[in-house]
Amino acid sequence: MQEFSRHAAFRFQVVSQVLSRTLAGETQREAVLKVAGLQHYFPGDAHPRRVSERAIYRWLDAYRRRGFEGLETSGRPVSAGPGSVLPPKFRDYLVTEKGKDARASLPEIIRRAVKRGILRHDEPVDRTTVYRTAQWLGLEVARRKRKPSGGDARRFAYAHRMEMVLCDGVHFRAGATRARRVAMFFLDDATRNGLHVVVGTSENAALFQRGVFELVGKVGYFSIIYLDRGPGFIAEDTVTVIRNLHSLLIYGERAYPAGHGKIERFNESARAAVLRGLDRRPDVDPECGSLELRLRHYLDNQYNHLPHEGIGKEAPYERFSRDPRELRFPESIEDLRRLFEVYLTRRVSPDNIVSIDSVPYEVPGGHDGAIVTLRRKLLAGGGILLLHEGRLVELHPVDLEANARARRGRPAQSTGEVEHPLPPSAADLGFQRDYGSVLGPDGGCPDPQPPPNPQEQP
Repeated sequence: MQEFSRHAAFRFQVVSQVLSRTLAGETQREAVLKVAGLQHYFPGDAHPRRVSERAIYRWLDAYRRRGFEGLETSGRPVSAGPGSVLPPKFRDYLVTEKGKDARASLPEIIRRAVKRGILRHDEPVDRTTVYRTAQWLGLEVARRKRKPSGGDARRFAYAHRMEMVLCDGVHFRAGATRARRVAMFFLDDATRNGLHVVVGTSENAALFQRGVFELVGKVGYFSIIYLDRGPGFIAEDTVTVIRNLHSLLIYGERAYPAGHGKIERFNESARAAVLRGLDRRPDVDPECGSLELRLRHYLDNQYNHLPHEGIGKEAPYERFSRDPRELRFPESIEDLRRLFEVYLTRRVSPDNIVSIDSVPYEVPGGHDGAIVTLRRKLLAGGGILLLHEGRLVELHPVDLEANARARRGRPAQSTGEVEHPLPPSAADLGFQRDYGSVLGPDGGCPDPQPPPNPQEQP
């Protein structure tokens, strides 16, 4: 009896499942689709794998024409095991890591293997091979869901660094307490270089403005910034700051598939590589400053030095460093800080109060009902300033609780006196005539005058 290989035996298992379903009344198309969706085991191998519809049709045709012998030489040979071209140690590591973390991306698992020494830095591993191996092994392979496009979705790309900067906020949780945090990443459009990141408790204008201030101080001015319509980007102060920087501001549509797709794709990479790993970890400090240190280390030491498919598999840092466009920096930090000041016009209420962002501020007395110009410093440590009597006075929010408990002041009682006394009335003149001597300081008894000296000449 002729001895057949394990390849033919595996193919026969698949063909048998299809033929048994057709004998039960299913059409060949239905049977092939169902068998292609199942996991199959190669003889002698404990790892499951899947078979494409095209391969099943080819094996069915070979079996009908030549029987079992046709399965021996039909089409491309089946490999002796999934991922046979990969190092066995890495293949086992791939299965183990996917079992622990099914949502981990394949590039992330490859980077982990390099960090752990399972793969050498000079040992290239083709991501397509890893992907196919994961499919053959029946491992979960995440795929991005496509978002429906709408409106103006033209693609764009700038040629040089800092011509356009992309920014977006990514929400995540950190630490054992699962604290809510948001990270705002700044990405260069031309080079895909991760420029900067700031972390806050919510997506607001103050966080974005601080990020822009630190970004300009770190890598210089940008020509255009591209934002979505999130709550941290649509504030009036944000528009004023970008105008003060002599830059252009572009708002993209929500979930903009083509124009804003670069920063969205970066957000997915950041989530997969670092953000999702911060949740429920007791060794992670959820303070915003500590998280900023972690994320900036990820940008500067990992992401920016990995090959990027969008720029010809060149590292973003290398592309950014060799770009011929010169970077423009502010002359001093104080000059840059002055660009983050805005002027507001408000009318003072009768109780000497102005409202800014629904917060009441006390104004020195004498301004009630007047229209005043306020200077607002947007960066941390700033405040609301008012020019009062030739000097800048910082305004403070009203302490409503203290006002509720403080004793109410009483207005001063008017005596009816005027600055210049009125002339004496007729009654006063009569009184002074009749009683003036008695009421005088001498009580009507003046001191005796000394007798005149005869020797004195008149």
